[in-house]
Amino acid sequence: MTHDTTIWVIAGLEVTAALGIALFWVTWFREEHDQDWLPAGYVQHERVFVFPDALLAALLALSAVLLVAGSPLGRSLSLVCAGMLAFLGIIDAAYFWQTGLFARDRGGVANAAVVVGVLALSLVLLVAFG
Repeated sequence: MTHDTTIWVIAGLEVTAALGIALFWVTWFREEHDQDWLPAGYVQHERVFVFPDALLAALLALSAVLLVAGSPLGRSLSLVCAGMLAFLGIIDAAYFWQTGLFARDRGGVANAAVVVGVLALSLVLLVAFG
């Protein structure tokens, strides 16, 4: 097990992101999405992301465990996660921008926080292990 504080912080960020992803989907599936301002096809569009997000959450958790265990595979897997985070963050940013979902009255603050958080974690992982 590592004694490197930076690795512990990064592993903590990865676990926090994995839990955040899981919490997002548990919450999302329990809510109605019937606001009249939601874009056409919103539910169908969002539902497909549960699959890559679930894989990402699992890989983030696994990479955190491997990092703390001192396995070099943890660093490599963190870079895979960085790519996935960047890809999903860019897709979300483009979708929210094109559909007006960055507007404050359309959940824009939360949407922006998700995009910024995902892209920031991607950057942290790239800087740390790239």
